[in-house]
Amino acid sequence: MFELFEHKADVGVRGVGKSKEEAFAECAKAMFSVTVDLKEIDSEEKFDIEIETNDLESLLVDFLNHLLYLRDVNETVFNRFDLYIINEGDEWKLNGKAFGEKINKKKHNIKSDVKAASYHQLIVEEKDGKWLVQCVVDV
Repeated sequence: MFELFEHKADVGVRGVGKSKEEAFAECAKAMFSVTVDLKEIDSEEKFDIEIETNDLESLLVDFLNHLLYLRDVNETVFNRFDLYIINEGDEWKLNGKAFGEKINKKKHNIKSDVKAASYHQLIVEEKDGKWLVQCVVDV
C-alpha cells in the first residue's frame, strides 16, 4: 500500500509492506504517482538497480533518487519494482529491477515533476510485522 501525505511546499510519499522490499517498492510507486497515473504505465522496459549505503534510511533516499536519475536519463516512468535488500556488516545493499515505459506525453498525463527525494520526515521502521517507509520529495 502506498499513500501521499501533506507537506507545506512539497509532497510526502509513504510505503507500507510486509517486508522492507515491499515497503520500498510501494514508496517508489507513491513517488511516481505524483507524476503520472500508474495504471497508464506498461511495464515493458526493465532497468537493473544496485545501491549500497551505510544505513537503511539512506538506502531509501538513494533508491528513490536513483529512480529519478533513471527517469531523467532514459525518459522513463516506473510502476513496478522487484527488490532484494540485505545487510552485510556496516553496509546495506539493494538489488533489483524497475519496470516501466518511455514517457509518452499523449498517453501519460504529466501531473507534477518530482525533483528529488529528501531526508525530511524520513522514516524507515518495522512495527508489528509491517514496514513503514516515508520521506518528502521536492516538486
